[in-house]
Amino acid sequence: MVEETDRLLSVGQGEFTLDGVPRMRQRPIHDLVRALIELGATVHCAPNGCPPVSVSANGFLRDDCQISGNISSQFLSGLILAIGNCSRDINLHLTGTLVSQPYIDMTIAVLAKFGRIVIHNQDNVYSSCGGQPMHGIVYDIEPDASAASYFFAAAAVTGGDVMVTGLSKDSIQGDIGFCNALEQMGCEIEYGADFIRVYGGKLRGIDIDMNTISDTVLTLAVVALFAIGPTNIRNVRHIRDKETDRITDLARELRRLGATVEEFDDGMTITPSSYSGAVIETYDDHRMAMSFAVAGLRIPDVVINDPECCNKTYPNFFADLSGLIAVDKMP
Repeated sequence: MVEETDRLLSVGQGEFTLDGVPRMRQRPIHDLVRALIELGATVHCAPNGCPPVSVSANGFLRDDCQISGNISSQFLSGLILAIGNCSRDINLHLTGTLVSQPYIDMTIAVLAKFGRIVIHNQDNVYSSCGGQPMHGIVYDIEPDASAASYFFAAAAVTGGDVMVTGLSKDSIQGDIGFCNALEQMGCEIEYGADFIRVYGGKLRGIDIDMNTISDTVLTLAVVALFAIGPTNIRNVRHIRDKETDRITDLARELRRLGATVEEFDDGMTITPSSYSGAVIETYDDHRMAMSFAVAGLRIPDVVINDPECCNKTYPNFFADLSGLIAVDKMP
């Protein structure tokens, strides 16, 4: 949340300090701070390049900045939202390789619905003309595809089937690509005009670049526990800087259950084995809790520590998962 808020505050007026939970003070934000300073904002972060962040807001005074894309797409998406509130013509020059590209496409597509046009040219410059009129509309918000991944995974690991309504193959959310990964692993995917249904099948390990769907890495890693053969997940170095180090800490919890995991700088290889229950640490990471809850559908005696960390994005997750199990047990 700090990443999104400081960009919007920078185009306003006033003095602000943004902080967060202890993990936020370990998440690098210096690339974003540097970009805001280039636009003329007065912004400071801690000496380690992380929050807390102080903002002396007086609008943007310059027209161009460079923003790195290899740490988080949230930096660029937040800047795109911020320049929509600016009267100046602004150019954002992307440097490095952008991670999680679909989130940028989604941000631009949603802004366009409200009349704010952002152009991305072949030189990796995102441009917005100041003073574009914006208008209110009735906008239907899709269900969260990242949250849906846990229920799709439930079908995959149990051999059952799960349908999520409100999503389709044409969703603007990149994480819908998780279904393609499950299909590669042996699931059958049915796409309707307003639903996606996943049928579990005999799972096999795959080699997959998950850069564009990195929020579902933990979910796929749990599915990989029940596949035949190893699964190699790669090109997700940036998830080390999320709510927790989602490579090292994920590998540690997979091993608690009995998996063989080889960790790399940008991913891991998961080799299935025989499993037993364990107490799973969640590291105050909602995705850790929800992903390993899926493992508990197949492995007895899995205990999720601090399940309340799901309240960040999905307070009713465990109730909904229990409801799914109850439906499955109905005569």
